[in-house]
Amino acid sequence: MSNANIDIARTYFQAVRTGDMATLGELLDAGIVWHQPGANQFSGDHKGQGAVFQMLGSMMETSRGTFAIDEIHTLMGNGDLVAATIRFSGRRDEASMSMDGVDVLRIENGKITEMWLFSADQAGEDAFWGR
Repeated sequence: MSNANIDIARTYFQAVRTGDMATLGELLDAGIVWHQPGANQFSGDHKGQGAVFQMLGSMMETSRGTFAIDEIHTLMGNGDLVAATIRFSGRRDEASMSMDGVDVLRIENGKITEMWLFSADQAGEDAFWGR
């Protein structure tokens, strides 16, 4: 099952990178729980596909469309979990960020049911997004 889950994760990241909301809607479970790290305006647990899409849309609005996953370095599977090492960035006003991160996806029955995100510089990401 691990290889199938890695393929699902790869499809998810490609959809994020291209803004393919239809594919994201198919991949994210209706009851997804998204754990956004840090102490910024987007931090906390977001429950349900609608809440996750609202958060992601607000991130794009805040960053004026510049928030992006620039690179997916490695995808690693372990049962129903897939870990991805990535590089992400964004710009807003005079502020910018570019850092490595790790995303951990729980995939059950072909859907992403839970997501944990980790930033290499959480304080820097918090400063970028603001309260």
